[in-house]
Amino acid sequence: MEEELGRFAEFLRNSRHMAENTLVSYRRDLRQLAEWLSAEGIEVPDQVTDTLLRTYVLWLGKQGRATTTVSRVVASTKAFFAYEKAAGRIAEDPAARLHAPRVEKKAPTVLTGTEVRRLLKETEGEGAKKLRDRAMLELLCATGLRVSEIILLSIFDVDFPGCSVTCTRGGRMRNITFGKETEGALRRYLDEARPLLLKESDSGVLFLNISGQPMSRQGFWKIIRYYGAKAGIRGSITPQILRNSFAARLVEGGADVRSLQEAPGFADSSVTHAFAGRLGAGEETGGQHPGGAGSAAGRNPESSGSVRRRDTERRRASRNGI
Repeated sequence: MEEELGRFAEFLRNSRHMAENTLVSYRRDLRQLAEWLSAEGIEVPDQVTDTLLRTYVLWLGKQGRATTTVSRVVASTKAFFAYEKAAGRIAEDPAARLHAPRVEKKAPTVLTGTEVRRLLKETEGEGAKKLRDRAMLELLCATGLRVSEIILLSIFDVDFPGCSVTCTRGGRMRNITFGKETEGALRRYLDEARPLLLKESDSGVLFLNISGQPMSRQGFWKIIRYYGAKAGIRGSITPQILRNSFAARLVEGGADVRSLQEAPGFADSSVTHAFAGRLGAGEETGGQHPGGAGSAAGRNPESSGSVRRRDTERRRASRNGI
């Protein structure tokens, strides 16, 4: 089936614009399937049956493959045979009723309140880089924003009178509040550090690297790992762990699952329920980060049209003060 797999790969690359890493995984999965089918005497797609595919999925499980790996194999297999059916090369889709095994959700990894404070303490100091790093980490820990959202913020997205930032993702605007510690860190960064980092650039992006260019996702990750190691926190700290820690503090403070999904953008209800389960079982994160808003309004951002207009007017009014 090498020829058919090659055509499918080109289709994914050119028509679906699939990411190269995902494409490599799909091709590897499908080649392994083709090898298994060949050992069963099957050489062309129209000889494949739904029974054979179910047998293959069961075989993968017996081989000790991770549930997530088997789920990806099922996804690539379903995509391939749907493509073959749409192209008219097979009469029936043998993968149409193929189901992935249920993936068990792992309990989210979080830092305690003490660990978060130790992490932030390592950012204390003077100099443009230190002030920038503290402002970025304060904002992440206090709002639960994604790194990809933070690095896209502009200076006009910060509303100091309202102690909030406005984040737009996927056409949806969220207004997220923060506390006095985060406000102070952001003010110092904007007043003392950003003009030095800006150099000759006229960028409106909030956070800049030492070259005056927008902070990259990779650069932010390195900063988090650096301060995590300096704070002596065991294990590798990722942005997701910091976001998890933010979410856990909200649940610990009484936020419901719906507000948790809205505030930090956790759309997966099974994950948000896992936070509630952890804390319901007696696990604690050690209290709210001092930079957090600490109020119900800060945890559950409003989204009505009137509130959005009010927030827009706020930002416009505050621009001259930034």
